[in-house]
Amino acid sequence: MSDDTTMMNHLSPVWTHLSSIVVERAEGCYLYDPAGNEYLDFTSGIGVTNTGHCHPRVVAAIREQAGKLLHGQANIVYSPSVLRLVAALRQVVPPELDGFFFSNSGAEAVEAAVKLARQATGRANLIVFQGSFHGRTNQTMAMTTSKTIYRVGYQPLAAGVFVAPFPYSYRYGWDDAVTSEFCLRELDVLLHGQTAPQETAAIIIEPVLGEGGYVVPPAGFLAALRALCDEHGILLVLDEVQSGFGRTGKFFALEHFGVRPDILVMAKGLASGLPMSGIAAPLALMQRWLPGSHGGTYGGNALAAAAAVATIEVLLEEGLLENATARGAQLMAGLRERQAVYPFFGDVRGLGLMVGLEIGVPGRGPDPDLARRIQQACLERGLLLLTCGTFGNVIRWVPPLVVTEGQIAAALEIMDDAFEEIFDD
Repeated sequence: MSDDTTMMNHLSPVWTHLSSIVVERAEGCYLYDPAGNEYLDFTSGIGVTNTGHCHPRVVAAIREQAGKLLHGQANIVYSPSVLRLVAALRQVVPPELDGFFFSNSGAEAVEAAVKLARQATGRANLIVFQGSFHGRTNQTMAMTTSKTIYRVGYQPLAAGVFVAPFPYSYRYGWDDAVTSEFCLRELDVLLHGQTAPQETAAIIIEPVLGEGGYVVPPAGFLAALRALCDEHGILLVLDEVQSGFGRTGKFFALEHFGVRPDILVMAKGLASGLPMSGIAAPLALMQRWLPGSHGGTYGGNALAAAAAVATIEVLLEEGLLENATARGAQLMAGLRERQAVYPFFGDVRGLGLMVGLEIGVPGRGPDPDLARRIQQACLERGLLLLTCGTFGNVIRWVPPLVVTEGQIAAALEIMDDAFEEIFDD
C-alpha cells in the first residue's frame, strides 16, 4: 500500500489544510485516524455533516439506493429519489417556492440562481454584500468579497456585480439600529449611483454571513431588503448554503427573520456529505427560464437525492433543530462567560449552532495570529475548529447538530486548556 504522506505530496497545493490527519472512519461528532485516535469535529466538513458523520439512517438510504440506481440523468429520465426529495423539500421550504432545480455544489446553485434571475427579469446586474462568500467559479468569485484570496490572480471577473455594506455592527462600532440605517442608506446610494433599479436583476445575501465572519444582521434588515425589492421588481435571493438545514436552530435561517425570498439557494447540509445543491423558487418564475439554457450532467443525482431525503427526515424526526437551539445556547453562554475573563474575546454571536467568536477588540483591531494559535492549540488537543472573517480572526463553531451537552462542555474545556498553554508561553 502506498505511503499516505508520500501520496499527500501529489495533491495540488491549491488546497490549504487545517491538519495532516488521515481519517479512516467517522461517527457522530468524531473522526478517527488509522491508529484509533479520536478527534472532536466542530467543523462538520464546513457545515456539511449536520446529521453527524455517517448517520445510520442516511447510510442505510445510500446503501439501498446504490443497489437500485446510481445515476439517472435529469434530461433523460426521472429518478424516484429525486421526486421524493421534491416532496420532502415541499415540507420545509416556504410554500410559495414550489419549483426546484438541483446541482452539485453551492457555487453551482448560486450560478443557477443568477441565471434564473437574469432571464426571468431581463436585467443584468446583481447586488451582493461586503463579506459575502458565494463560491469560486468565475461568476461567483465576482460575487465573493469575504477575502481577496478567493479572487487574487483571477481578475478581471464577471461584470455587473455591485457591493453594498453588510450590517456588521461590531465592526462599525455602532448599535444595530444605527448600523442597519447606514447600510440601507448606502444601498440606496448604490441604486442611485451605480446600478439603476431597472437594470438590477437580484439582491443576493446570506441571511447569516458565513465565511465573512458568522455575522447575524440586525432585526428588520432583511425585511427592509424585501420591501425594497418589491418596490423595484428586483428579486431577493437568500444564499442559505451554510445557514440552512437546521444549522441556526430553524430549518432555514430565513425563519428567524420572517422573510420570503424569491429564490432560495441550498447546499452543504442538504445531503449529509454527498454532493448535492439546489435552488427553490416559485414555479411561475421557473417557467420563465428558457428550457435548455441551463443544466448539468450530475444535477439531481439519484444517490445524493436519496441521502438528502434521509437527511431531511432525520432533521425533522430526531429533534435536531431543537438540539441545535439548546446546544447553541449552551455554547454561547459558555463563550460569554469566558468573554468576561479573556479581554481578547471581542464578540460572541450567532444563531443555533452557527456561532462566531471574534478575536480582537475595538481600538486594537482584529488578531488573526492569536485566532490561529488558538485553533492550532485546540487541534493538538483533539478539537477541530475553523476560522473565518475577512481578517481570519473569527473562530467559527460548527459542530454537527447531534452534538451533546457533554461534547459542548468538553470542547470549551479544551479551549480553556489551549489558552493556558498559549499564555504560559
